[in-house]
Amino acid sequence: MLEQARQRTQEFQTRLRDAKTDIALITDESSIAYLAGFWGYLSIEFGRPTFLIVRPGEAPVVIPPAMESEMVSAMTWIDDVRTWEDSGPDRWENVLSRALGDDVKEIGIEAAALPAIVRNWFQDQRPGTGLTNISGFLGAMRMVKSPEEIHVMRQAGEIAGAMMSAAEGALAEGAPEYEAALAVINAGTRKAAGFLTARGWESFISPMIHNLQVMQSGRDTSMVHRRASVKLLEKGDPVYFCFCNMAQFKQYKLGFDRMFFIKEISDEAARVQQAAIDAQQAAIAAIRPGVTAQSIAEAADEVYAERGYTTGYRTGRSIGMSYLETPELKAGDSTILRPGMTFAVDGGISVDGKLGGRIGDSIVVTETGCDYLTTYPREILTVNH
Repeated sequence: MLEQARQRTQEFQTRLRDAKTDIALITDESSIAYLAGFWGYLSIEFGRPTFLIVRPGEAPVVIPPAMESEMVSAMTWIDDVRTWEDSGPDRWENVLSRALGDDVKEIGIEAAALPAIVRNWFQDQRPGTGLTNISGFLGAMRMVKSPEEIHVMRQAGEIAGAMMSAAEGALAEGAPEYEAALAVINAGTRKAAGFLTARGWESFISPMIHNLQVMQSGRDTSMVHRRASVKLLEKGDPVYFCFCNMAQFKQYKLGFDRMFFIKEISDEAARVQQAAIDAQQAAIAAIRPGVTAQSIAEAADEVYAERGYTTGYRTGRSIGMSYLETPELKAGDSTILRPGMTFAVDGGISVDGKLGGRIGDSIVVTETGCDYLTTYPREILTVNH
């Protein structure tokens, strides 16, 4: 993984040089992981930014918070690690300013990912420094995955499958939602642990599945992203699991969704769920190199229309080290699909206040079509225990 990160940084430096961009300041956590091979746990939500400075032809510089510097130094391939402290002369503003230098007139940034506190600092303290959006450079690089990346994403798919199997096994009439969520966490953690060793770079990778479980049942399935609760499952309940913020491994994130029904399913619920499944399958059948991203959405929309439904959802999104990369499978996105692109592809219908129909898988585009990264039955799923 670290050698790949080094090679990506070299390609990024070449792109910067070709665009006559002298320096790039990277602040997005997934982009830092992509280039430097590390990630921390003190994100900007704690007021503690991490910076990666990349110049063409020069060694890159990493600037993490002091309390994470030892771990960062052990994880990254980059030698120049300069830490900052919460107070005193080595606050992040001072360390960053020294690393950038006084003569910099223009800096490349990922505009949408630049933290507000950093943007405000530039405006207040370095108003003469121009900020140029270079998001497209990394976006283009991250769009097509390497064989090594796809291998990791397949492992993430196996982890997701273990999680979904545990979810189904924990469902029963009278059981609380949170018990299924706990089963998901335990199964995913144990499966991930089987792919890891306690040596070298991998020793810093946690197998823990720790994000909140998106899960809802009954009428609440129309809400899409409610969390697991203490609600007791009832006979006939639809139960929806979304692993989009849980199905991940070594920072690579998948989309994966399934709907189950407790012992029985109503005719209306069956129609809605089957329409969602058929729309997703139509989209997946349309995926191949050379077609546009929006054409995949059109294939799904045709099914929705035939069944009398409309949906405001996109059909899918590019996935990788971020939950949302480029392109998206939606109207207006004319990006041409290429082998090695990876997507979460969904079928989704909401009947407000009543129910929903949902299914989601992750795929990789191949030379002739696509392969699944996630595996679980793609049919109406009824639980009888």
